[in-house]
Amino acid sequence: MNLRLHIWRQAGPNDTGMLKTYDLANVSEHMSFLEMLDVLNEELIAKGEIPVAFDHDCREGICGTCGMVINGRPHGPLARTTACQLHMRTFKDGDEIYIEPWRAKAFPVLRDLVVDRGSFDRIIQKGGFVSVNTGNAQDGNTIPIGKPDADRAMDAAACIGCGACVAACPNSSAMLFTAAKIGHLASLPQGQAERSSRAMNMVLQMDTEGFGACTNHYECEAACPKGISAEFIAQMNRDFVASALGGKG
Repeated sequence: MNLRLHIWRQAGPNDTGMLKTYDLANVSEHMSFLEMLDVLNEELIAKGEIPVAFDHDCREGICGTCGMVINGRPHGPLARTTACQLHMRTFKDGDEIYIEPWRAKAFPVLRDLVVDRGSFDRIIQKGGFVSVNTGNAQDGNTIPIGKPDADRAMDAAACIGCGACVAACPNSSAMLFTAAKIGHLASLPQGQAERSSRAMNMVLQMDTEGFGACTNHYECEAACPKGISAEFIAQMNRDFVASALGGKG
């Protein structure tokens, strides 16, 4: 298939970016979206032009690195699909595709489609852990966890930290990401000792990073490639209020 690509090009954080148009011919429907960009970059390099910078790593939909907005939707048009797992058979011959970076104050553009998501790391550093001595490996049955609790913890732990929730939210809120990280540990007995301080510290760091507030648009849930429920935001809010009042979540 033949495609016309409109890609955001920006040389650096302090430069003015713009959409630049490229025509790409003979794109196989079996390519992934990132493989298509690889082909484009090979053509640009052959012409002596600067290739398009974009984040990627595992290309298996589990690392959360491949963040880009495709035709106005984070990760593209398919639900619960990361950009690296999006295949070109989703498009058709002659399509025009607009490719842009995440748009958020807390995700400054570094170059082209690459943004700085260090703000997520700093939120995690404020409480996305448990402070316990691991010691020797325990028997699997010494800390019994009910299946509903285990399932809920795993649902939250599915978050890959890609930032699609932020890019989709009209307020650039990181509530779903932060709530998933808090909800994961809040669902397990190991996370109870620091549950109150975790919610307080991570939410305050989220606000410090410049993310917006949640106004219940649910775009975050719709854009999440792992289908994480916005119900975790409600739980996070309860834990935050409880912490502010000096109680437990």
